[in-house]
Amino acid sequence: MLKLIACALNFSQGKDKSVIEKIVAAAQDVRVLDVASDPDHNRTVLTFLGEPGAVGRAALAISAKAVELIDLRRHRGGHPRMGAVDVIPFVPIRGVSMEECVSLAQEVGRRIGAEMAVPVYLYEAAATVPQRRDLAQVRRGEFEGLAQKMQDPAWRPDYGPALPHPTAGAVAVGARPYLVAFNVNLGTDRVETAKEIARSIRERDGGLPHVKALGIKLAERDLVQVSINLVDPYSTPLWQVFEAVKVQAARLGVSVVSSEIVGLVPLGVLAESARHYLQLEGFQPDQILETHLLEE
Repeated sequence: MLKLIACALNFSQGKDKSVIEKIVAAAQDVRVLDVASDPDHNRTVLTFLGEPGAVGRAALAISAKAVELIDLRRHRGGHPRMGAVDVIPFVPIRGVSMEECVSLAQEVGRRIGAEMAVPVYLYEAAATVPQRRDLAQVRRGEFEGLAQKMQDPAWRPDYGPALPHPTAGAVAVGARPYLVAFNVNLGTDRVETAKEIARSIRERDGGLPHVKALGIKLAERDLVQVSINLVDPYSTPLWQVFEAVKVQAARLGVSVVSSEIVGLVPLGVLAESARHYLQLEGFQPDQILETHLLEE
């Protein structure tokens, strides 16, 4: 069986198409599955798939190009960020254990620190201490707060210098299960409304399990967004998160305009939402035509 790992690498450029194209072009010997760029977030999620060695080499090449082309001193966007290459998660897909993804994260992180002089924090399953499992904690303070943060011995990087790279900041490298990035857009320009809804649904503030959420302003669309990471979409289904946002939006007197999935989503996650909204009785995954085609 061919071993497969996916990587949903996030880099801090979502506006300049020429820069995005040059960074994406660095992904060699892997299958690029999706490139999702958002100008309001000023961020791109590049999802690629391949055998472990190829995925590691691609992550390094993409990172080197992003460090070369992105200057965070001039970067502004709605999404929190601490690095030109902000997040590199390795996800086991087939024939690969989480431990193997952790080993890959360690090797890639070590080389980024040594070869690019960019500080590296290991997060999620690769975290070396408990407080670094949560990406939000690792990224707290963002690029502008990195120098002060690194003065605290508890936040010295795992690899690389103990000072931020002057233009590329720092990067989080980790291993995790597949997550779904899901955004809900609201019919208001009040970002406080999106932030209140985000607080009400995210796990750390007593909301839904396995849910992380932020409130973000979409300046180019004159809307606000609840930006959500669903870190275990099989335990907390997508439809439940969407319904929770709708309930809170109604309570605050605003409408849900649309929603979007950033990057890729497992078919089973969408099937579960269809099962709920259509009230399907006895629906089974093998009733989905494409599941049979994929087996051929």
